[in-house]
Amino acid sequence: MYEHILVPVSFDGDRHPETALEVASKLGTEGGKITLLHVMEQVPSYAVNYIPEGFHEDAKKAIIKSLEGMATGISNAECVVVDGHSGRTILDWADEHKPGLIVVASHRPGMQDLLLGSTATQLVRHAKCAVHVVR
Repeated sequence: MYEHILVPVSFDGDRHPETALEVASKLGTEGGKITLLHVMEQVPSYAVNYIPEGFHEDAKKAIIKSLEGMATGISNAECVVVDGHSGRTILDWADEHKPGLIVVASHRPGMQDLLLGSTATQLVRHAKCAVHVVR
């Protein structure tokens, strides 16, 4: 199966990262690595002055703690938080770290996805490795 699997994690209510982790656990080789990756979106420049000092660092620590909770029971799991735009940043991270598979949880697509595209769609179209989408 796969030696290294990337599982991008979104905390949006309509995504189910637990399902993606179950699938990743089944598709990974024994002793293989599963990376849980969360992308923190950039705060718009007009809003930076309204965010309390230290907010970004505190949020990052809380996200890592949540990811570690999700990874409980998964051997050789790694939790990573990066800054950027979700789709492009996940693709860039995958290009650099070369997972064999990306398992991504997605929502049911709506009309807005036909016009704007979703992160899962971007990954399916542009990733250089296999992508498994779960709903």
